[in-house]
Amino acid sequence: MMSYIKEILGFSYNIQYKIIYSLTLLIVLWLIKRIISKVIIKRFESNNQKYQWNKYLRYTTGFTAILLLLSIWVGGIGSLGTYLGLLSAGIAIALKDLLVNLTGWLFIIIRKPFKVGDRIQIENMIGDVIDIRIFQFSVIEIGNWVDAEQSTGRIIHVPNGILFTQRQANYTLGFEYIWNEIPVLVTFESDWQKAKKILTEIVEKNAIHLSKQAEKQIKETSSSFLIYYEKLTPIVYTTVKDSGVLLTMRYLCHTKMRRGSEQAIWENILIEFAKHDNIDFAYPTQRFYHNNIEGKPGTIPDNALQK
Repeated sequence: MMSYIKEILGFSYNIQYKIIYSLTLLIVLWLIKRIISKVIIKRFESNNQKYQWNKYLRYTTGFTAILLLLSIWVGGIGSLGTYLGLLSAGIAIALKDLLVNLTGWLFIIIRKPFKVGDRIQIENMIGDVIDIRIFQFSVIEIGNWVDAEQSTGRIIHVPNGILFTQRQANYTLGFEYIWNEIPVLVTFESDWQKAKKILTEIVEKNAIHLSKQAEKQIKETSSSFLIYYEKLTPIVYTTVKDSGVLLTMRYLCHTKMRRGSEQAIWENILIEFAKHDNIDFAYPTQRFYHNNIEGKPGTIPDNALQK
């Protein structure tokens, strides 16, 4: 009986010791993290550097705390291996989503499909990446009900595991420019050749300075990605539609300046077209016939025959 009581008291004392040791450990790690953040990281001038180093500090102290707590409560390496072996099946089932998201985070860190600041698209969601964490990343949404891919102001949190099931598009990885097109429809009666010349001058004035920068980026990233464009300078294509002649301007613009470039180009178009009486915008129209006067479409009215 006495041996049993001693065993219980010894077990209770051991538990109390582990609890006190664990709390002390957590307090010490928290103080270390606090001191590093306030004394060292706070001195950085760049907000981006502060953000990155604070995030690395959180990860480091978190992993350190987990390892040390496991060593306190589980015991030696052999015991830890046995413990993990017994619970591996249950953990795999219960924490499946968390493990997938953790694997997705490792994929982001190692393969770098995107980084903070990149503009990406996953499924129907487009946004700028503003944070990457162990189980999820966050983007500030663009597009949706807002035109020309500008910010909606909403922050969307996306689980990292989605990278393994959905296609991703990166607007800025290696090549920060996208091709943008602006269609301009003029009537058949307009001098479309003069209109095309005006549009060519406008688009070259607004986008030609990007070509050398884009070409430089293509050369720098050609070692990692097979990016090849035969023509980087702006161009205007001609197509015939039902309502008129369609002149489509195609040019390179910065990923996050699409709306600004379109506005500048459209304002120049409106100013230049207003100077020419023989250039008019085309638009879909409908004609209504007054049967008592004009007759049905394709027929000659009776009063016209009498005349």
